[in-house]
Amino acid sequence: MKTLVTLLLVLCSFAGYSQASKDLIGKWQLVKLTKNGTEKSIKEQFKSDQVYQVFEEGGKFEGIIAEESINGKWKLSKDDKILTVTVKLIPVKFNLEYIDANKRIIYHKQLGTLEYKKVQE
Repeated sequence: MKTLVTLLLVLCSFAGYSQASKDLIGKWQLVKLTKNGTEKSIKEQFKSDQVYQVFEEGGKFEGIIAEESINGKWKLSKDDKILTVTVKLIPVKFNLEYIDANKRIIYHKQLGTLEYKKVQE
């Protein structure tokens, strides 16, 4: 009986998540940055090529650049088209262009197009 109750609780915890939300959970590394049709150097833009975003269940977010990190919150719009990341009470909205279990592409009018790959830990 305990096993059944535990299984139901786990299933219910994912019931509110879309497939995009499920795919988003995990650690992602920035692998490509394009602005105005031109690929930019990640290292030049961020002073490091070790740029990560970590998405956890419950809307927790962590942004990591080299040895520095900052915490915040994330949420997806109901239609899975807008990813909002809030850090220090400032929400930043990204168009979610593409996502699957291993690749994610987001767009922001000032930052450009950012492509991430999921880090397998």
